[in-house]
Amino acid sequence: MTDSRPDAGRSAVTRRPMRLFRNLSSKLALMPLIFTAVVIFLGGTIWTIVYSFTSSGLLPRLNWDGLSQYERLWSSRKWIVSIENLAIYGFFSLIGTLVVGFTLAALLDRKIRGEAVFRSIFLYPFALSFIVTGLVWQWILNPELGLQNVVREWGWTSFNFDPLNNPEIVMFGLLIAGLWQGTGLIMCIMLAGLRGIDEDIWKAARVDGIGTVKTYIRIIIPMMRPVFVTSLVLIGAGIVKLYDLVVAQTSGGPGISSEVPAKYVMTAMFGGQNLGQGFAASTMMLVMVFIILIPWAYLEFGGRKNG
Repeated sequence: MTDSRPDAGRSAVTRRPMRLFRNLSSKLALMPLIFTAVVIFLGGTIWTIVYSFTSSGLLPRLNWDGLSQYERLWSSRKWIVSIENLAIYGFFSLIGTLVVGFTLAALLDRKIRGEAVFRSIFLYPFALSFIVTGLVWQWILNPELGLQNVVREWGWTSFNFDPLNNPEIVMFGLLIAGLWQGTGLIMCIMLAGLRGIDEDIWKAARVDGIGTVKTYIRIIIPMMRPVFVTSLVLIGAGIVKLYDLVVAQTSGGPGISSEVPAKYVMTAMFGGQNLGQGFAASTMMLVMVFIILIPWAYLEFGGRKNG
């Protein structure tokens, strides 16, 4: 039954403008953030893509060069090696960070003594910058000063562990430092997810005679799907922008064996004074980000919609 009174329609019209003024202070506070996101981030992205099709050198110039920058990019051995290195580092970093982070979180979730102390110790490396982490692990992995030298002084003179100077395993030397710094954050995220699990689920599993490991695999981990998706996005974003750790530990060496896309961009733009090539590489890195975000968006929104 509709309200035929003329005052009803008039009051509805007057209520609409009033909604615009609700939470006005919050909306005004968000304006700088919206301006930054739209104008600077989106504008900078479009600007980078446009100039990737030019022959810009030291300074940006609108001299259209078609796909030449992309052809040079994908014909560069250095770029191909950087993509391969990022794939190797990314695969092992993704698996290692999730496994170690979840394992630490599961152990802390058992309400052990000194939990706060252990949590702080594991999370502390995340507070350090990648430059500091890289320098610390450069010293630890130094064959003359670090781990190899210490073990040899203990009597194992044949011990050899020098990953940063070995082109075949240098990425695993970087991986050690990356895992040391990144697993603490993932541990805290996983621990928060575990603490959100109802205790009655554990009691029911124990009554049914399900072991602890099977309970985690069959019940707990599927329930923590949103936590794992969030962790995957954070880890993936850190993998794509890997730069500081490489510069601090190896500077891309030996040779180009530890080159990564972010370092390629910086070298092309500032070292080689070739902005067009740097913009093309940056655009390809943006494509990598979309490769990460599209599956995440599908899992978060598409899966929820289908459910």
